[in-house]
Amino acid sequence: MAPNTYTVEFKPAQPKIKKYIPLFLAAVIIIADQITKALIVKNIPLYSIGTSFFGDFLRIVHVNNPGIAFSIGQSWSLTIRSILFRILPLIVIILVIGVYIRNDTFTLLQRWSISGIIGGGIGNLIDRFFRSEGVIDFIDVKFYGLFGLERWPTFNVADSAVVVCGILLIISFLIALKKEKKDAIE
Repeated sequence: MAPNTYTVEFKPAQPKIKKYIPLFLAAVIIIADQITKALIVKNIPLYSIGTSFFGDFLRIVHVNNPGIAFSIGQSWSLTIRSILFRILPLIVIILVIGVYIRNDTFTLLQRWSISGIIGGGIGNLIDRFFRSEGVIDFIDVKFYGLFGLERWPTFNVADSAVVVCGILLIISFLIALKKEKKDAIE
């Protein structure tokens, strides 16, 4: 009679590396944002137009924004701006990274979207901490009087990433919610 033999297959725990791959997008956005801002500072004088495309539809300019979106808060004191535009966003980004790491239910689209938001947020925070004049903005788009704006407020790569990825994140949550409701009905 042959002895009973058992084979035990040992599989070491694999880190869920897939959930960290989208963070590469954050790094790419930070690098692209800082390189473009450095090029603007080096090549275009402050408060001037560097070049225009499609007539004056798209202009590359050089402006500083000590406030936040739409220049909100630019006239506030340095102390208030430091707390609201440096410390608070830094805390929010740290919390978002923590949720990103701990949550295993985000879809891949949600992870990529959150990573883009993190990258854009860090890109602008670098300016807020290391540029006393504020965030460098340089993309200026004609808005044809919509909402009373002849031109959309000037923005940068980081701002674009936050907006685009924020929209994608909202859409992904709406899709997930719709799927949940559909599954609950069935």
